[in-house]
Amino acid sequence: MASENFGKVAEMKNVSLDSTVAEQPIEQPKKQWSLLRIGTRFWSWFWFILGAIYFLVPLYATLRHSLRMERDVIGFKAYERAFEDPSFWETFLLSNMLAVATIIASIILIVPTAYWIRLRLPEARRITEFITLMPFVIPAIILVFGLIRIYSAPIGIPFTGIDLFRPLTTTKIGTYAFITAGYMGLAMPYMYRSVDTGMRTVDIRTLTEAAQSLGASWLTIITQVILPNIRSALLSGALLTFAIVVGEVTLASFLGVDAFGPYLFLIGQHKAYEPAALSFVTFLLTWLAMGLIQLATGGQGQAAGAH
Repeated sequence: MASENFGKVAEMKNVSLDSTVAEQPIEQPKKQWSLLRIGTRFWSWFWFILGAIYFLVPLYATLRHSLRMERDVIGFKAYERAFEDPSFWETFLLSNMLAVATIIASIILIVPTAYWIRLRLPEARRITEFITLMPFVIPAIILVFGLIRIYSAPIGIPFTGIDLFRPLTTTKIGTYAFITAGYMGLAMPYMYRSVDTGMRTVDIRTLTEAAQSLGASWLTIITQVILPNIRSALLSGALLTFAIVVGEVTLASFLGVDAFGPYLFLIGQHKAYEPAALSFVTFLLTWLAMGLIQLATGGQGQAAGAH
């Protein structure tokens, strides 16, 4: 009996030893995984806080400077003077109209192009991407001088002396159309990337075949099938285009357009507090536009699928 009890005790000890040995390699990866998660979370918060400080500290300094126009008084005197200037409203409204025109023209040009490339010409995608990246390579000053050199002279038929169009820079409408085309070039990388990203999340071919089977024309497919499914992408591209047009200085200055960018640059040369106030207001308007995009899209991306 004693030997049998001794054998059972030994077996129980061996089983317990085996179980502890078996549990050790399981617990060790769990500890490593928890430590890895803690380290990842720490660095994520670290870089988030560092980025927030990088963006918020200059914004706070701009706000603080704009509120100290009067000595030893924190007030909105700079904002009152900036908004009382009629030139502010004229230039700001003009820049907004040019931004809306640029957004509409960019959508008309880029959406059908990106749609056709993704549907029928995938081999032309790299060439198109290269072309859309050219505004990053060519400075705006070179772009505006090239455009002025070409379109400030009459456009005619070579070797005939017949003029088809007058110089675009001789009339206001021509100048506005001219600068809108320049803004389209500057905003093309952002708008095209936004549209192309939106179309990646949608099964373009299946939607097109389904619409064609129901007798839809190409115009109906683009306007009633494709555009609603890339709404978020269009709004993102429109926001970036709006920000570029409102703050652009080079094209407007050399073309003699009284836009908001040159106006802000001009008062920055002669005044100290009003430019800071207008810069802060422009930042708030940008965030307001982003909030409107979130409301318009319901906070959802394109992952919800095609309608």
